[in-house]
Amino acid sequence: MPYFDVASAAPLHPVARQALQAALDEGWADPARLYREGRRARLLLDAAREAAAEAVGCRPDELVFTPSGTHAVHAGVEGALAGRRRVGAHLVVSAVEHSSVLHSAAAVESRGGSFSEVPVDRTGAVDPQVFERALRPDTALAALQSANHEVGTVQPVPEVAERCRAAGVPLLVDAAQSLPWGPAPEGWSLLTASAHKWGGPPGVGLLAVRKGVRFAPQGPGGERESGRSPGFENIPAVVAAAASLRAVRAEARAESERLAVLVDRIRRRVARLVPDVEVVGDPLRRLPHLVTFSCLYVDGEILLHELDRAGYSVSSGSSCTSSTLTPSHVLKAMGVLSEGNVRISLPVGTTAQEVNGFLDVLPGVVAGVRTRLGVAPAPGPAGSADSLVVDALGLRCPQPVIELGNAIGGVAVGGTVTVLSDDEVARLDIPAWCGMRGQEYVGATPAPGGVGVAHTVRRLV
Repeated sequence: MPYFDVASAAPLHPVARQALQAALDEGWADPARLYREGRRARLLLDAAREAAAEAVGCRPDELVFTPSGTHAVHAGVEGALAGRRRVGAHLVVSAVEHSSVLHSAAAVESRGGSFSEVPVDRTGAVDPQVFERALRPDTALAALQSANHEVGTVQPVPEVAERCRAAGVPLLVDAAQSLPWGPAPEGWSLLTASAHKWGGPPGVGLLAVRKGVRFAPQGPGGERESGRSPGFENIPAVVAAAASLRAVRAEARAESERLAVLVDRIRRRVARLVPDVEVVGDPLRRLPHLVTFSCLYVDGEILLHELDRAGYSVSSGSSCTSSTLTPSHVLKAMGVLSEGNVRISLPVGTTAQEVNGFLDVLPGVVAGVRTRLGVAPAPGPAGSADSLVVDALGLRCPQPVIELGNAIGGVAVGGTVTVLSDDEVARLDIPAWCGMRGQEYVGATPAPGGVGVAHTVRRLV
C-alpha cells in the first residue's frame, strides 16, 4: 500500500533502525557518569551531536537535542524572547508557519506581548520587503519556516535574514521539512527540526542557537543539553536520528531530482484528469517531494477515506474533516480553495508505477464523491431570474459551494446568487469558486436575522 505522507512522518530509515539497535545495547548508561558505561554513552551522544551539527551547518556546542520538534520551537521562541526582553516582547511570524510557532506567538500575546503575522501571496511565500516592514524597534524575534509543510513552497529565508540582520533581529527558522533535502538556508540565528520528518525515530528534535544570540532558557533548569532541554537524553533515539539524517542527506540530491519529476507529473496530470481542481503552492520554488491540490465540490474527509480504501495513504490541509470546522490557516492565508484538499508527500524510493497507479485511481474517486454529494453539472444556458437566495445555514463544507454551483444556472448573466452560510469555510471557498468558474464575488454582508453571512455572487458567464 503506497504511503504518501512523509511530510507528517517518514517511515523509519534502515540506517536509523540499525543505529537504534546498536545504541540500545551500548548507549543505555548515564552519559554524565565517569565510569566506562557512562563514557561509552557520552561518546555516542557526542558523535551524534557532531553528525547533526554538520548536517545543520553549525558548531556542535550550538546544537541541543529536545524531546520533539515542537518542543524545540517552543524552547527556541521562549529562550530568544527572554534573552532579548530589554528590547521588547514583539514577535514577527509568517501567516503560514507551523502551528507550533503560532501557538508560541499566542502564548506571548497572552502574557502581554504581541506578534505580527506577515501575509503571503497565493503561492504561500512571503515578500521580504513586507516582512521587513513588520519589524519594529521592540521586535525581539522573527520566525520564518524554510519551506511550508502543507504546500511545499520554499520561503526566501536568506533575503529575509539579511533584512532581519540589518534591523538587529534574530531569525528563527523552522527547517523541519527542508533539512532532509539539503543544507539549511543561510542567515538563521536559531534553527529547529524534527527527526521523524526524515526517517529518524519520533521523539527527537533539534534546536540550534548561534553563538552571539542572546538566549535565556526558560522553565526549570537542568545540567544537560546546555540547560536548554532538561532531562535524561534518549541516547539511542538521538543516535538513530543523527545517523538517519546523515544517510538521507547523502542520497538527497539523487532522490530529490527523481521525486521532483514524479511530483511534476502529478501537478500536470491532476489538472488535466480531474475537473475543477486547483493545484496550489509554488510550481518552481518548492520541496521536491510534495504537492497539494484542492478539488471543488468534494468533502475532504470522505475523499481521504476513499483514497485509503483504494490503497493510498495521503494527507490533507482541508477544513472538511471531523477534527476541525475552520479552514487550514495555510490555505486561508494563501486565499486558495480549501475544500477537497489532498497533500501528497512522496517517501524515498517511491516508484513511477506507484504514482501512475494513484493518478489512475484519483479521477474515479473524486467523481464518486461528487456524485454522492449531489453535485450538478456545470450550468448551461443562463436562466431568467435576476437574483436567487440559497439558504445554506447549518450546512458544512463543501455543501454551501455545491448549493451555489447548483443555483448559478438559474440566474441570467449579470444576475446574482446570494448564499446564506454560517460555515467559516465558505468565507474562503466561495470566493475561490468564483475565481475558478469565472464568476464575480461581490462580497459578504451579515445575513438577515444576524445569523451567518450573506455571500453574493454575480454570474458573468
